[in-house]
Amino acid sequence: MLLIRHGTNDWVHGRLAGWTPGVHLNEEGKRQAVALSERLGDLPIVACYTSPLERCVETATALAQPRGLPLRLVEGIGEVRYGEWQGAELKELYKHELWPGVQFYPSGTRFPNGESIGEAQMRMVQALDGLRAQHPKEMIIVCSHADLIKLAVAYYVGIHIDLFQRLIINPCSLNAIAFEPMGPRLLALNDTGSLEHLRPKPVPPPEPSVSADTSASAPAGEQEHV
Repeated sequence: MLLIRHGTNDWVHGRLAGWTPGVHLNEEGKRQAVALSERLGDLPIVACYTSPLERCVETATALAQPRGLPLRLVEGIGEVRYGEWQGAELKELYKHELWPGVQFYPSGTRFPNGESIGEAQMRMVQALDGLRAQHPKEMIIVCSHADLIKLAVAYYVGIHIDLFQRLIINPCSLNAIAFEPMGPRLLALNDTGSLEHLRPKPVPPPEPSVSADTSASAPAGEQEHV
């Protein structure tokens, strides 16, 4: 099973899109999807399933069309139901009283007027188990969303749900799980074909501080501007 996150869109890293309609891949996301399709090469993929949200459908289309595969929309692999958080800016959600629960106690956290993280995991796993039952010993694509893919990988490899945030799933990354008689085997995680995500992020410079007596000690007209 190839679990693939949709490509980049203008909401990534800025807002929590959820089920908001009309969130499409941007130009970078389109390039990511084409590049992933080329990387998949001649793997024996027999079916392509996708979340019904546009950003996933567009990503899956770039993977399915060159292989002559029809797209099959599955609501069960659609995004987490974030409830009142849907559409909010992430920088504001970081301040929310529930944010620590989302990060460190997801098994006990429910999004306001949405689903719990545990419910989202079970929904995803149930849908995936149904899909793989239709394709024994076959390779399929499932195009979904970051949190749901993290939750699915955590479930299949035996990571407690409270630790699922330790996994990273970048846009258009490939995650592969083989289901063998002795259990699931993780074959690939967050594979983008690039090592750019390993590059250290630049550290922002510290904000300059102003001492309390700056205005009193500096001559008029010579005070520093911050």
